Amino acid sequence: MQFLQLMYQKWIYFSNDPEVLTTFFNNRFLLILLVIVLMRLKYTTYSSMWASALVNIPGTILHEMMHYIVGLILNARPCNFTIFPRKSPDGYYVMGSVGFRNVTFYNAIPSAMAPLLLLVIGFYINRYYLPVMRPTMLNYVLYVLLQTIIIENAMPSGADFKVAGMHLKGILLYGALIIGFLILA
Repeated sequence: MQFLQLMYQKWIYFSNDPEVLTTFFNNRFLLILLVIVLMRLKYTTYSSMWASALVNIPGTILHEMMHYIVGLILNARPCNFTIFPRKSPDGYYVMGSVGFRNVTFYNAIPSAMAPLLLLVIGFYINRYYLPVMRPTMLNYVLYVLLQTIIIENAMPSGADFKVAGMHLKGILLYGALIIGFLILA
């Protein structure tokens, strides 16, 4: 037992050495490697729906909350909020969902693409939290894990794209707004 305690103390000392931390914080290769390792660990849970749900629950909550909040603000009348996994008729696992009772041309695209707002949250965490974060290996790994969860769950699903494409008037409206913004910016 004393041997394990000594090894743990040596690991803590080594991993929090300023030179080691500088190497990790400033090396994009190690950052990408850490993200891929975290993602591989996550994908090993996919053989079990419940293990997968447990690992995916933080991101599923974030993703579905974005749909819910934007849908609520834009009068899409969210309903059927769930973060419990289920198997869809086509054999895929659906980790969570939010139903809407009032999807119209003006709220379909924003409600469906709402998880993209997580990218803004991830950006601000990177910009304002990372510089003041105490530089330890544990903080670094937790930061990378948090950003991986946020960015991965910011990506809209296939069902999200189907809802976004439901109303041609909405596609034209938001397409014109984006083009106008790009021209005037």
